[in-house]
Amino acid sequence: MRTDQFQAPDYFNMDDLLTDEHKLIRDSAREWIKKEVSPIIEDYYERAEFPKQVIPGLAAIGGFGPYIPEQYGGPGLDQISYGLLMQELERCDSGLRSTSSVQSSLVMYPIYAYGNEEQRMKYLPKLATGEFIGSFGLTEPDHGSNPGGMTTNFKDMGDHYLLNGAKMWISNSPFCDIAVVWAKNEEGRIHGLIVERGMEGFTTPETHGKLSLRASATGELIFDNVKVPKENLLPNKSGLGAPLGCLDSARYGIAWGAIGAAMDCYDSALRYSKERIQFGKPIASFQLMQKKLAEMITEITKAQLLTFRLGQLKNEGKATTAQISMAKRNNVAMALGVAREARQIHGAMGITNEYSIMRHMANLESVVTYEGTHDIHLLITGMDITGIPAFK
Repeated sequence: MRTDQFQAPDYFNMDDLLTDEHKLIRDSAREWIKKEVSPIIEDYYERAEFPKQVIPGLAAIGGFGPYIPEQYGGPGLDQISYGLLMQELERCDSGLRSTSSVQSSLVMYPIYAYGNEEQRMKYLPKLATGEFIGSFGLTEPDHGSNPGGMTTNFKDMGDHYLLNGAKMWISNSPFCDIAVVWAKNEEGRIHGLIVERGMEGFTTPETHGKLSLRASATGELIFDNVKVPKENLLPNKSGLGAPLGCLDSARYGIAWGAIGAAMDCYDSALRYSKERIQFGKPIASFQLMQKKLAEMITEITKAQLLTFRLGQLKNEGKATTAQISMAKRNNVAMALGVAREARQIHGAMGITNEYSIMRHMANLESVVTYEGTHDIHLLITGMDITGIPAFK
């Protein structure tokens, strides 16, 4: 098993902006990842399997619902702590971060924000410990960037709702215990419902053949006349803004996570360039190698500053959807660029699983698309600055 030698780059002394609690949370997560996950992640990626044995550890470092209040089983951390956790998880693997951020932002958050007290007490403590794993059902086979066009629907049958439809590209779906599902009622209004494993007509087939996010479980959510108890409807928010509010939280986590992937690629490339000898000296001594490394650390530093400020705005309740979109789009594109340059610095070794580079690069090809594509986020910024929507 490979030893994790990662050393985090901090060119602008970002640590000086963090509290002691922030650093403790981040360093605890980093130590756990180096010990428990990094040595096995390549093997699970090759097998296209999520390492379920890490779930208790993920819960222990606060990886499930970091900002959920303690009364509901969460650690009650701030938004920068959440971001730092996502950074450390994705530094290891985007699939690991996906598992955590889906549970936190797309399952626990809507239950906390849109649910009632009974729903919060029933589900959140078990989700926080990892006893329950959740998934988020929004994307459909025919409706990705236009979620408002969804066809999944439910009807009021008097003492229950009858749910029909299908969701696709759902993280955690194959082994989820519950799913927060978005569907239209008979008037066409979008609502969230909590669907539980074991409800008749509810199945979660796994998606196979993925060449990205292979260490994350992905599947479908199929609803064939599923009887959902009326108490499982999230009562406090409806309309498309409800699931999009969840995605704001998740995209914020991605903005931090992508920095982690970039940091790992840069750290590996810097170390390799000092060790790899060509023409009688380390390749780090050549101008073009230094150009690549200097540009990589510059882009990482810019993303760190952007995202830290976004975290401050999130803590103050002032971060806008458009600001989150900008950070998600910028940071994932940055990470992809860093991964590609790092691969070149590693030469042929960069395509092997001895290094994390190609795994990060392949993973980021999914991250640049999910939870709002690169182009859709550009149009969100465009709409925000012009006041004119270009989606239709």
